[in-house]
Amino acid sequence: MDPFLLSALCILGFMCIMFAIALIKKDNSIVDGGWGLGIIMVAYVTFIFFGHDRLHQKLVTFITTVWGLRLSAYIIIRNLGKPEDFRYANWRKAWGNHVVLRSFFQVFMLQGALMFVNSLPVIVVNSTPFIHKSLVWIYPIGAVLGAIGFFFEAIGDWQMYNFKSNSHVHGVMNHGLWKYSRHPNYFGEALQWWAMFMLAIPSGRWYITIWAPLTITFLLLRVSGVTLLEKRYEGNDDYSKYKRNTSAFIPWFPKRT
Repeated sequence: MDPFLLSALCILGFMCIMFAIALIKKDNSIVDGGWGLGIIMVAYVTFIFFGHDRLHQKLVTFITTVWGLRLSAYIIIRNLGKPEDFRYANWRKAWGNHVVLRSFFQVFMLQGALMFVNSLPVIVVNSTPFIHKSLVWIYPIGAVLGAIGFFFEAIGDWQMYNFKSNSHVHGVMNHGLWKYSRHPNYFGEALQWWAMFMLAIPSGRWYITIWAPLTITFLLLRVSGVTLLEKRYEGNDDYSKYKRNTSAFIPWFPKRT
C-alpha cells in the first residue's frame, strides 16, 4: 500500500476514535491532546511498514516520539479536571443542534487533514530508503534547530503552567522566555517543524514536505494560535502594555519603556 494512503487511513481511524470519546465526554478539546499521539502513530506505522532501518529514519522517528509524547502529556495534564476549552465551548454553543455533525467535520476531520499535512516530512523520510549523500550536512543543522525549538516549546509551556498554577500570582506572564516572546511555545513548535522539513530534504521530495512547516506556521500565527488567543486579552491594560513591549512570535529583547 502507498505510505501516504496508509497514513491517511490510520489518521482517519484515530480521529474517529477520538471523536467517539469526545461524544461520550462532551468535550471536543480532547482532540488537542491527541495531536502529538496521532503523528507518533504515523511515524511508527511508516517506519514499520516502509522503513529500511536507516539511521536518518530512526532519528526522525525518535524526534517525533519525544516531541509528541511531551506535547500530548502536557496538554492532557493541563486540561485534566477542567471544562472544555473556551474555543470548542464557544463553537458548541454556536452550532446548537448541529454540534455533532459539525464537530465531526470541522474539528476532528479538519484536524485529521492538518495532521496528515504535518506528518508529510515523517512519511517521506520513513518511506524513502536512500538519501542524497551530498545533503547529509543538513542533518546536524536540522537536529540543532529542532532541539532549540523543543527547548522553547517545552520550557515555555512549563513556565506558563507554573504561572497559572500559582494562585498567588496575578497579571500577565512576562517572565522567563515570555519576556522575549508573547508566544515562545508557539515559536518553538513552528521551529521544530521547520527542522523536520530540513531533516527530510536529503530524502528528496522537499516540495511535498515544505507544506508541513508552512501550514503549522500559518495556523499558529493567523488561525488557532497567536491571533485567537490574543483576542481574549483585548481591553486588558496590562496585556496591552506587554504587547507593545514584547515580540509577538520570534524571541527578541523587550523594548525599553
